[in-house]
Amino acid sequence: MSKKSRPIRSARSGRADKRMTDPVVTEIVRNGVIAVTEEMKTNLMRTAYNIIIYEALDFTTGLFTPEGDTISIGIGLPMFIRGMSETVKAKIKHFGRDNIKPGDIYVTNDAYLTGSHLNHVTLTLPIFHQGTLVGFSCCMAHWLDIGGMLGGMSTDIFSEGLQIPIMKLHDRGVVNETLVDVIRQNVRLPSRAMGDLRAQVTAVKTGERRFLQLIERYGRDAVLGAITAIMDHAEAMARTRTRTIPDGVYEAESYMDDDGIEVGKPVPIRVRIVVKGDEMTVDLTNVSKQVRGFYNSGITTGYACAQVAYKCLTSPTDYPINDGSFRSLKVIVPPGRIVSATRPAPMRWWMTYPMTIVDTLFKALAPVIPDRVIAGHHADLLVASLHGINPKTSEFFIANFGPLGGGWGAKRSEDGISATVCINDGDTHNSPNEQAEAKFPLVVERYALVPDSGGAGRRRGGLGVERVVRARIPMTMNTQVERAHCKPWGLDSGLEGTGNQVALRQGGHWKTDFPNAKVLVASLKKDDAFLIRGGGGGGYGNPLERAIDEVVEDVRQGYVSIKAAAEHYGVVIDPETLAVDRVASERLRATRA
Repeated sequence: MSKKSRPIRSARSGRADKRMTDPVVTEIVRNGVIAVTEEMKTNLMRTAYNIIIYEALDFTTGLFTPEGDTISIGIGLPMFIRGMSETVKAKIKHFGRDNIKPGDIYVTNDAYLTGSHLNHVTLTLPIFHQGTLVGFSCCMAHWLDIGGMLGGMSTDIFSEGLQIPIMKLHDRGVVNETLVDVIRQNVRLPSRAMGDLRAQVTAVKTGERRFLQLIERYGRDAVLGAITAIMDHAEAMARTRTRTIPDGVYEAESYMDDDGIEVGKPVPIRVRIVVKGDEMTVDLTNVSKQVRGFYNSGITTGYACAQVAYKCLTSPTDYPINDGSFRSLKVIVPPGRIVSATRPAPMRWWMTYPMTIVDTLFKALAPVIPDRVIAGHHADLLVASLHGINPKTSEFFIANFGPLGGGWGAKRSEDGISATVCINDGDTHNSPNEQAEAKFPLVVERYALVPDSGGAGRRRGGLGVERVVRARIPMTMNTQVERAHCKPWGLDSGLEGTGNQVALRQGGHWKTDFPNAKVLVASLKKDDAFLIRGGGGGGYGNPLERAIDEVVEDVRQGYVSIKAAAEHYGVVIDPETLAVDRVASERLRATRA
């Protein structure tokens, strides 16, 4: 098969024999593997050292078959749905089945394998039952620091930190202390890194223990047969729902602002979808070639873009998330694209472009399945990175303040969601202000929804969020926000939402005239501040068709201004009493129509 075309399939040879599979046990196992990966999540959160793990939930846990196919994942990052499986498979290939032993734990942060940046460290533990390999327990988590440069724009992987090839962290239960020493020597906050490493070991051992308990209770053959049946059912459901999409070829395009180096030069995102019967092909051949700035990601992220969109369209509520759901999906991703970058392309901000690729896949299918897609969303994590020396403790600190959240696009049947983290980070949370203020020398002056940020429509786009943060000591701030100019688009005559925005307050004056939303190095003095504003979601449908009472309620809630109510929705509201003038509104709407 050509390297350019790859079906996302799990092994088919183990198809379940329905005569031998107990449906009751199958349902118990279905919920059991979900419970295992959720407990892995819980134990990681309870033992991790960094706020980005235990509050923001920037991690993913999972169980995998002996071949490396996904059984269940505890989602923090949906975009890691492919990277973890491919990492497990690469470790199997690297060591060979005969050299995988009980008590081993394998580690890597190879960006071109995982598809993400070096901060994502992945641990994999083989699970044995009575000497037989029955699966793998895996955990990917974001380390706050992995070495490398702190600020500015990286242009190759070597400047981004410590690269850990596939290695044994534990060899038959014995810790590789040399590797631990190398890691400790190459990170700025070794106590935090070692704490998070131990937390990940706890998570994968939790997966091993609970999966073996499931096998002991119901029997190995019964559990493994149930897993095969669950995957087969997931495949059948995905194929059934794919058949509801009309056959055809669908295309769409959008743009990113720039790559952070060639400022103002848009980066094109062009996608092509082919639907034929019960199968879908996502072709990412015409997305931009890899860029000089650090917004690239590895090929497993290219596959994941297609998987996340396909899962949303065909089986969004089917659990556990497993590889059976993707047997009917084929993905074409030539090497050398922004989501299939090759060494030594920089990968530090890998997660940004894939969000818009998923958005654009929905956009392509909007004409034929308008009830199953959303308009464009703010599509960025909206994170600020800060570092400096805390004078109270004389200690160096690193803070990642975010993700912030923003507006999601409206659907045909309902308004977009406000103040929600972007699509490829799914279950991640916006960090509590109180946590950040307690741990770092910062003060949050404002944290609020942004009126009029959601695109107008029969269904309004979700609202963005803005946060103003004041520095209590001198520090350095970096932010790499995208989609300031490529605003979240509307669908079916809906209007676009506002773009993302960054501003600085230095010496009491706000600077807002940045060419994009990237401030790669900014020195903040005491009492200087920064603002990050998340964009709104695009609207759906003609704004003049929105119910007048809904517009009035939006104004009363502060979501829509009186000016915008008249300008976009044709609704006239008294600024003093907030009473609606229905006669004037109907007249205005008739004129606009």
